Amino acid sequence: MRFLYFLLILLCSHFSGFAQSEQLARNYFDRGEFEKAENIYEKLLDLEPQNASFFYGLIATYQQLEKYSEAERLLKEKVNNTANAPHYLVELGHNLELQGKSSQALKFYKEALRAIESRPNYAFPIARAFEKYSKLDKAVTAYELGMKMNPNAEYNIQLARLYGEQGEIEKMFSNYIDVLGNNPDLLPGVSRIYGEFITDDPANVANITFRKLLLKKLQEDQNILFNNMLSWLFIQQKEYQKAFQQEKAIYRRSNEGLGAILRLTVMAREEGQLETALEVLDFIIAEAPNQDLKLQAYQLRLNILQETLPKKRYSEIDEAYNALFDTYGSGPAMLSLFIDYANFLAFKQAEVAKAEKALRDFLDSDLKKFEEAALKMALADILVLDEKFNQALIYYSQVQNLVENDVIAQMARFKLAKTSYYKGDFEWATIQLDVLKSATSQLIANDAMELSLLISENSLEDSTQAALKKYARADLLAFQQREEKAIQLLDTVLTSHKGEDIEDDALLKQAKLYEQTGQYQKAEENYLNLIAHYQNGVLGDNAHYYLAELYAQKLCQPEKAQEFYEKIIFNYADSIYFVDARKKFRQLRGDEIE
Repeated sequence: MRFLYFLLILLCSHFSGFAQSEQLARNYFDRGEFEKAENIYEKLLDLEPQNASFFYGLIATYQQLEKYSEAERLLKEKVNNTANAPHYLVELGHNLELQGKSSQALKFYKEALRAIESRPNYAFPIARAFEKYSKLDKAVTAYELGMKMNPNAEYNIQLARLYGEQGEIEKMFSNYIDVLGNNPDLLPGVSRIYGEFITDDPANVANITFRKLLLKKLQEDQNILFNNMLSWLFIQQKEYQKAFQQEKAIYRRSNEGLGAILRLTVMAREEGQLETALEVLDFIIAEAPNQDLKLQAYQLRLNILQETLPKKRYSEIDEAYNALFDTYGSGPAMLSLFIDYANFLAFKQAEVAKAEKALRDFLDSDLKKFEEAALKMALADILVLDEKFNQALIYYSQVQNLVENDVIAQMARFKLAKTSYYKGDFEWATIQLDVLKSATSQLIANDAMELSLLISENSLEDSTQAALKKYARADLLAFQQREEKAIQLLDTVLTSHKGEDIEDDALLKQAKLYEQTGQYQKAEENYLNLIAHYQNGVLGDNAHYYLAELYAQKLCQPEKAQEFYEKIIFNYADSIYFVDARKKFRQLRGDEIE
């Protein structure tokens, strides 16, 4: 037993010594100290002649030292003494090519490829040897020959990768499609590869090629995998109506459920394709297998209708909400829908009292703590809308106590601070905001920091805080969706407090309100004014980014958008908008985005 233990320790120290020596040789090689690396590799290979790592390390070192004859001697020994290893022929060819003997090297390359004809299994190691030296054409030939000689061989995934590196996009797509036909579980990984070539432009050559291949495949084989891939393509192109047609086909022919179709609604809504989103929701409502999913679809549908219908048709939305309450009751399961309805009444219909009552009627229900927190948060928001600040502060505080250490509690604290700011209690607001600067939610932490900075910057030079109070009032009007009133009040701030610290904040706030109300030229003027006078201030990058977005999305001036994205890249490297600006700049310039 002691002998075995001793032998085990001896073997471990032996292998550990080899590993350390090899690492030392690699370090010398990487530093260009090839003579030192040569000395170690020669000793290691003498001790372990069959170790491939030592062998290739020594060959590479000889080649760096231009000791090609020594490398050739070792390689020929391997060819002559090792059965089933024709990939060494590729190594021999490469060694000759390093000496400028291309015609002699070619003979060895051809000999290696001929070996595949007699033994198709050689295809993989020979192809990998060619890939090692970036001889992609010959690697492709090796794989193709291997599959020709052995129909059962499967090198499609290797070929697809090489075709992609060669720029043979159609061949690459075709091979990956063949791979997926036999291995559908590989779809997520292959989709990532496709994503390197596919863009959001349907006219992109790769997009067109991919679509044609998939449509052809669907004509030959009704495998829903190809519907999935087409749906993925249309989603990348933001063509959600087309994606919906594919998802419907998948749903009809599988047991996958409606989850993917519901996600389409969210994406279509985010991209402003509201008619498509409504059509998808109508389908879900008709097909939903249970009440929860049906109600979720109804809820989303009513939210979208608030964005699409003119105010004169809001009565239709009110009737739709009440029809749902008549059908499904008013139990705790309906709380989320009641909160949406209350927000609709308060913010869209100005029926604040009715909205408050709709929520207060729920307070006596048997609710779980997160449900109660959601209810009280919504009620507090409506109380702020109604300028009942003290009542709102009570409810926000209760939410914090209900769900301590949750992000909802942090949001409640932020809203509590914002309410104090609305009512002019800037000192108490700042105390709450200072706590939130370290919030686990980065979004809340950033918002808290911005509001705290706004208060502190505009309290130093004006002890009465007159400008800040007007600005806070305009901010409240914007929250109340009284945008025109907010714009007018900001005009007075800009007129009465011109040149003060509040000016850049007021310009930016007013510009965003102009955008919300469709006054894009005025928004542009504000951004340009801000850039002209405050480009080195804390809001300089915001103004550049928002102006670039305005040019790109609303004013249809991509050249100007590109100009302002570029200014962020060169002048605001530490901006939170830097990454997005760089990506959008490259897209507008026509770069291929990885």
